[in-house]
Amino acid sequence: MVKLLFCVRRHPEVDATEFHRYWREVHGPLVTSVAESLGIRRYIQAHTLDTPLNDLLAGTRDAPECFDGVAELWFDSAESIAEGASTPEGAAAAEMLLQDERRFIDHARSPLFLAEEHAVV
Repeated sequence: MVKLLFCVRRHPEVDATEFHRYWREVHGPLVTSVAESLGIRRYIQAHTLDTPLNDLLAGTRDAPECFDGVAELWFDSAESIAEGASTPEGAAAAEMLLQDERRFIDHARSPLFLAEEHAVV
């Protein structure tokens, strides 16, 4: 299994409450609707909590601005990501998700990358 991790920051003009609602209630079901065609095995949204503890934790490490959340998309392999997006159905699904993301995600400030999980604890 490999994960596509997407560290998400919202558009500045989208308030935090609306961002989290939209991501959970609108975008999440869109991902679910096309998961099979894209080869997505699991999809997790981790929404950042609105707590002063985040600033305290960041201050202990000189950390940059917090993300609004992290999306985890699980795939069988890196190759399966390319395979899913290469079919007409998969390409249409990927484009639909991208267009929806543009409504609430600031892509220029939201890095994404492939990772392999190594459980430690």
